Amino acid sequence: MESAFDPELGSLPSGERDEDAVNKTGTTTIGIATADGVVVATDRRASLGGRFVSNKDVQKVEQIHPTAALTLVGSVGGAQSFIRTLRAEVNLYETRRGKGMSMQALSTLAGNFARGGPFLAINPILGGIDEEGSHVYSIDPAGGVMEDDYTVTGSGLTVAYGTLEDRYEPDMSIEQATEVAAVSIEAAAERDTGSGNGLCVAEVTEDGVDITTYDDYDI
Repeated sequence: MESAFDPELGSLPSGERDEDAVNKTGTTTIGIATADGVVVATDRRASLGGRFVSNKDVQKVEQIHPTAALTLVGSVGGAQSFIRTLRAEVNLYETRRGKGMSMQALSTLAGNFARGGPFLAINPILGGIDEEGSHVYSIDPAGGVMEDDYTVTGSGLTVAYGTLEDRYEPDMSIEQATEVAAVSIEAAAERDTGSGNGLCVAEVTEDGVDITTYDDYDI
């Protein structure tokens, strides 16, 4: 029997949302490991529902570690929150332990956050360098982490993969890898409505992370 003094309970928050109203990066992102560093590159377009271009100048690569960068793939808010959380944990780790986090530890941490955090569907690429060499990881929305010499994520991946695999060479320099990434993203932008409006490229070496934006695909 209900009492007049019983608390009134509101509805629980729902995870459902209008996906068409979510600002997404759409995107094509590429990571390539070389002997002297890592290239992480993306386009610069954001869209609503994959149909309307909402922003033409989005930086989809962020430094999260002294020698590592991560791409934004999926909802813009979720990806930005993911990067802030991961960057804070990296800083805390280095402050407590007095040394840099290895790429294996960083990729594991990123996978754990992707699986357990409220970041919507994200599928970023992590690229970095440590004492073991150059590393590129793809991180899926369920928290799976896979390392490879090169990888592609995002809505333009099918076209970009074909171009990348055709031009990839195991002994490429970081400069050559940057050129291959640019050509691959340009190819994806020709067919994928979620990709376009130039490039954002992070070159990661033992000296740090250098992020450069380009209005076109000529590097």
